[in-house]
Amino acid sequence: QVQLVESGGGLVQAGGSLRLSCLASGGTFRSYDMGWFRQAPGKEREFVATISWADNTYYSDSVKGRFTISRDNAKNTVYLQMNSLKPEDTAVYSCARRSGSGILQSVMAVTTKEYNYWGQGTQVTVSS
Repeated sequence: QVQLVESGGGLVQAGGSLRLSCLASGGTFRSYDMGWFRQAPGKEREFVATISWADNTYYSDSVKGRFTISRDNAKNTVYLQMNSLKPEDTAVYSCARRSGSGILQSVMAVTTKEYNYWGQGTQVTVSS
């Protein structure tokens, strides 16, 4: 059974940085695309960033240039480095594993329905 556990959230002032981690267990981590999503109170879950099995990355326009997604296959971990944080980045951040082996995919996955395993989420709060 695949399990994803996020860590690294917290309270930070605007302009600050945080690094989120997502530890995966079960399955073959290196073969799958991984993604980060976030959900603010009263809003739908939205795409943040994704990294393919081959280390290709893609970001939402709202975080491009500020956030960096990376992975360490030896540690079964995906990271989200968040810099220049803004109050509007406040949300619960969740990592997810894409459905099906990444080797079989030809485009990056940016919708929730393309992921079938999710972590419980970690709260990020950015104060102004």
